[in-house]
Amino acid sequence: MARIAYDEAAAAAFAATRQLGSPGLTAWRAAVARHLPARPGLRLLDLGAGTGCWAAAFQQWYAADVLAVEPAAAMRRRAAYPMVAGRAEALPVTAASLDGAWISTVIHHLPDLPTAAAELRRALRSGAPVLIRSVFAGRGGGISLFRWFPEALRVVESYPAVADVCAAFGAVGFAPVALVPVPQVTAPSLRAAAAGLRRAAHTPLLLLDDADYERGLARLRAAAARTPRAPVVDSLDLLVLR
Repeated sequence: MARIAYDEAAAAAFAATRQLGSPGLTAWRAAVARHLPARPGLRLLDLGAGTGCWAAAFQQWYAADVLAVEPAAAMRRRAAYPMVAGRAEALPVTAASLDGAWISTVIHHLPDLPTAAAELRRALRSGAPVLIRSVFAGRGGGISLFRWFPEALRVVESYPAVADVCAAFGAVGFAPVALVPVPQVTAPSLRAAAAGLRRAAHTPLLLLDDADYERGLARLRAAAARTPRAPVVDSLDLLVLR
């Protein structure tokens, strides 16, 4: 399912550094609420759930039954939320049984986007939203990490563009209803971001050559040493389809 192998090292780095704190989660809760109203008995899918932080958040926000599907065994072993093994192309759910799907920083890992879209169409009830949190090709300018690792933008340009995702989902009956950038507090300061950076936790950094990575790391550390203690704010897109 992934561009990279989520082995034990990558899963450990992800679990240690890719969890948003309360300010970042608050921004996403507000963004999602505009498209996913709360109601009793809500059943949601977290596709490519990683270590389960988003599944836990949705369960808390909505008191929902969240099915967290993750293909990587190393990720599932580190999850604090109950996980199910599965792939986007063959979801372990019955037809028309879900009220929404959340896909966070996963869309670029899907090798067969049309098949994944068709599976989501099968699994979701009519009118249920697909909520995609991602950096899309051509829209990476809101990510602070790329200031220090500009070569990583070349990796992002190989990701699906918004038009690619809309075309794949449109072929099975979904239509885009919103595309909004959501600013999130990623780290309390640039020093904290530099100190906590794990290359293995970020696909664009893993796919850089070592020389580009080391140059970027030097730029980041130099900037962190001279930057006031202001929060690091990144902006990812929320694409909503129904």
